[in-house]
Amino acid sequence: MKPAQLLVTFVLGIGSWYAAAQAAAIDPAVQAKANQGDPAAEVSVGEWYAKAGGAAQDSDAAAENWNKATEWYIKAASSSYVPAEIHLAEAYGYGRGVPRDKVKAAEWYRKAADQGDAGAQGTLAMLYTMGQGVAQDDAEAYFWFDLAASAESPNQQRYLTNRQNVGTRITAEQLAAVQQRLHKWKAAHPLAGAAK
Repeated sequence: MKPAQLLVTFVLGIGSWYAAAQAAAIDPAVQAKANQGDPAAEVSVGEWYAKAGGAAQDSDAAAENWNKATEWYIKAASSSYVPAEIHLAEAYGYGRGVPRDKVKAAEWYRKAADQGDAGAQGTLAMLYTMGQGVAQDDAEAYFWFDLAASAESPNQQRYLTNRQNVGTRITAEQLAAVQQRLHKWKAAHPLAGAAK
C-alpha cells in the first residue's frame, strides 16, 4: 500500500470510529423513552441526530443524520408537541432532512404559534411581513407580532418594535379588525403569553 493510500485508509478509519463513537452517545434511557412515544425524548433524539448532521464532514452522513432527525421530529409533532413543530418548521425552511418548502415551514410555525409559542408567533409574523411561505399580509403580521409581544421573552422588545413598524402599513379598519381578533384569541387562550 502506498503512503497516500495508507493515509486515506487511516483517516477513513478514524472517521468511521468517530461516527461509531457518536452513535453510542445517545443516552439509552432517552432512546428508550423515545421508542415508547415520549415526545420530549423523541425531540431529544432528533436533536442528537441534527447535531450529528451538522457536524458530519461527509455529505451523505450529514443527509442521513438530518433524515433521522426529521423522522423523530415528525413522531413528536404527531402529539402536537410544540418543540417538534418548531424543529420541523426549521427543517422545511432550510431543507434539512426534507425538501426545502417554505409553505410547509410556515404551516408548522403556525401550528406552534396557534398553541401560544411566542417564538413561533414572531417567526410567523416575519413570514407574513416578507411573504415567505404565506401571502404577504401586514395585518396578519401585526396580529402575530402582537401575540408574540404579549409574552415575556428575550425578543419581546423586538416583537413590539416590529409590530409598531408593520402597524404603520395597515389601515384603521384593518387595525380594528385585528384588535377584535386579538381580543378573541387571547380570551380563548388565557395561558398563552404567560412566562414559560
